[in-house]
Amino acid sequence: MKPLNVVIAQMDPKKAEAIAASLHNYFRSVSVARSKEELCHAIPRRRADVAVIDLEMITFAELAQLHRDLPATALVCTHRIPDEEMWTGAMSAGAADVCENQNVGTVVDSTLRSVGVKAQAQAA
Repeated sequence: MKPLNVVIAQMDPKKAEAIAASLHNYFRSVSVARSKEELCHAIPRRRADVAVIDLEMITFAELAQLHRDLPATALVCTHRIPDEEMWTGAMSAGAADVCENQNVGTVVDSTLRSVGVKAQAQAA
């Protein structure tokens, strides 16, 4: 399996760093984008396989556009209190998953799972 790259975009810089620290154990390159604009430039520049994006940083329409523009990148969304409506909206926009950003373990699991799903889809 090729080394994988991740870009993280979170409203809370401490959460972004906590997620990044955990993901460094699994991925070759983990970088943090501090704004939506930085995220949009970092994904292609870093050749990100996964982007972990706070839903407070991006709208569903912007998420859908990102999914259309960069279909090879799995989009894992986070939120401080995700609900069913948020999950449905994000998944409809192209997210691989939505999870609570407080639980770094869940974010890591979801990120790893989304990479596996992308790899299976590309192999088929």
